[in-house]
Amino acid sequence: MRRPISYLAGLLLVLLPALAQAEMVLLMAEEEGCAWCRRWDADIAEIYPETPEGKAAPLLRMDIRDAPPEGTELTRPLHFTPTFVLLDDGRETGRIEGYPGEDFFWGLLGMMLREAGALPGSG
Repeated sequence: MRRPISYLAGLLLVLLPALAQAEMVLLMAEEEGCAWCRRWDADIAEIYPETPEGKAAPLLRMDIRDAPPEGTELTRPLHFTPTFVLLDDGRETGRIEGYPGEDFFWGLLGMMLREAGALPGSG
């Protein structure tokens, strides 16, 4: 039996939120005027999507004053900018508060991703 395209489109609209959330995401809480956010942007933002870390956990930016995305479960509120929260299926699995510089950022993020099983080297 052939299903009309509208049925399939409707089914896709119902399933998309669940599929979109069923992934690893790096949530960046930032605010206008944050010098450390600007520093992160200058050091990392441009290259992040092309790195293994960026491919494993795409960046999702939000203003710290806004509510976290629907379905997000944080272990505690966001207070500092920037704060980077690793989300696995919407649940917080790790956090970096502040920007500790490029070398420390990559090391901390890599450790969180390995612990979550998103990068090789976990164990």
